[in-house]
This record gives sequence, structure tokens and C-alpha cells, in this order.
Amino acid sequence: MEAIAKLNNCPTSPRKMRLVVDLIRGAQVEKALYILKFTRKEAAQRVEKLLLSAIKNWEAKNDGQRPEDNQLFVKTVFVDGGRQLKRLRPAPQGRGHKIRKRSNHVTLVVDSKNIEPKN
Repeated sequence: MEAIAKLNNCPTSPRKMRLVVDLIRGAQVEKALYILKFTRKEAAQRVEKLLLSAIKNWEAKNDGQRPEDNQLFVKTVFVDGGRQLKRLRPAPQGRGHKIRKRSNHVTLVVDSKNIEPKN
């Protein structure tokens, strides 16, 4: 059974967030946590927190089961663009340059590899 966690309006550009997210896609949860812990990007801290939230959501759905026994892995994770804050910076000769402060939405899905037969 899979569990989902979402992070909306994260104030990091989607391009920078995708660099971190690509490191953990398809990895075992324990390995993904180690990767995120030792990655030196700011986005890694946010994704680590999101992964922990997804694990807790999985535990809430599967009462009485442990994630270590069920071989949890990151099934899917993707980054979508969020809202942009648009600003103007003064430029020479009376012009203005646009500044786009980007944000993103991250969706993370964890699932277990142990499939129990349904009766």
C-alpha cells in the first residue's frame, strides 16, 4: 500500500529541486534518507522532511507494520512549478528588468515491495 506526501509552494526554483529529487527516485527509503542527509543542497533538507512525512503517512495507513520489514522505497517523486513572485529591478536608462522568484510543488510517493495476497 502506498502513501503520499506533498510539499506546496516551496520557495526554491523547480530546477534546483529536481537536482535533489533525481538522486532518490526509486531508492530504498533508508538509502534515500542517507543520501539526503549528506547532500549539501538546501533543497535536500526540505525533501528529507517530506520523505519522513511520507513514511509516517505509510505507518498510519498500515497500522502495526514496520517500514523496515516491508522494504519501503520511493515509488515516484516529481517536481512541478509553483507560483512565481514577479518583481522589477531598476536598470540603466529608465528600464526595468523582471525578476521571477520561483517556487515549486513536490509530490513524493512511497510503497512497499512486500505484496501480501488479498483474500
